[in-house]
Amino acid sequence: MLVLRRAAYDAIIDHAIDGQPEEICGVLGGQFDEERSRVTAIYRATNVSERPRTEYFMDPEEQLELLDEIEDQGDDVVGFYHSHPAGPTVPSTTDEARATWPGYSYLIAALDGHPFIGSWRWTGDTFEQEVVSVDGL
Repeated sequence: MLVLRRAAYDAIIDHAIDGQPEEICGVLGGQFDEERSRVTAIYRATNVSERPRTEYFMDPEEQLELLDEIEDQGDDVVGFYHSHPAGPTVPSTTDEARATWPGYSYLIAALDGHPFIGSWRWTGDTFEQEVVSVDGL
């Protein structure tokens, strides 16, 4: 299960809307747990993909800086997020090929119609969908 603080949920949707028609990306910070992680903050990254309308790619140096920033805040890396401006919230074959953090959440914000967020845990072999909950705190 992935629990999102309301402000983090809103920030992801805002980032996705601001970035459309291209995919956006970032890192999720909070408290990591194999069963129930909690996202309290998001860290925007730049999508440096050569095809930003259909895929995302984080610059490795920027990603390391964001991971350090999360740890400096006393938080854990919970996972990563990106958008699919034309939907759906299901990971693409590219998303699956690039996933590298087993046990962590990969959140996808879709903007086709009403904005929607789905999340998936990477097992090391495949993605397993997880429940997403939003709380008001």
